[in-house]
Amino acid sequence: MVEVRGEPVLGLRERKKRRTRATLIDAAAGLCDRQGFDGTTVDQIAAIADVSPRTFSRYFSTKDAIALALIDEVLDRVAAELVRQPPELSHFEALRRAYVAMALSTKSAPVGVLSSERFMQILRILVSSGTLQQAAVDFRGNPVDVAVAARMGTAVDDRRVKLMAAVWGGILMTALRELAQDTTALRGVRVDDAVAAFEVTYADFMVEIAGLGQHV
Repeated sequence: MVEVRGEPVLGLRERKKRRTRATLIDAAAGLCDRQGFDGTTVDQIAAIADVSPRTFSRYFSTKDAIALALIDEVLDRVAAELVRQPPELSHFEALRRAYVAMALSTKSAPVGVLSSERFMQILRILVSSGTLQQAAVDFRGNPVDVAVAARMGTAVDDRRVKLMAAVWGGILMTALRELAQDTTALRGVRVDDAVAAFEVTYADFMVEIAGLGQHV
């Protein structure tokens, strides 16, 4: 591997591996969006990607793993926004701003960066499966968890980071389920609608926790 202007230039083998991985993720995204996560099989994804199921297993151990890789496209962007938030903000407020900034940025994303179409596709796939929703909120030290830990000045496996992840996951999933309540898998819903649903849910949450210190 050589470097050009300080950046590594990938060899042919590594470029081919990355292309195959991206092709598998795109195939999974298209299939899961059309027929739901639970109704999609590894064999179907491999067939669309024009690889064997054995090749699929070299890149992803399970169907859940490829779905989480798709979700990580969103989380990578959120983590990048989170590190830009002022340190004096509360962790919840910093997360709120990071998620909103990520969502809004998809509307004008350049080629190769998370687009609004891809973002909404990922949300539709999440809504299609209760199993996937649970997998998405299970703590696994994802890029956002790492960024939260850095803000807290602690390790990613700290109990406080896990608590933040659990509470935040509940807020996100509540907003997503409310958004999808009167739609068919979010068809026709726009990024602005998703942001509005999230903001309302977050506001309700903040009202409730504001009263936690009050005597009953």
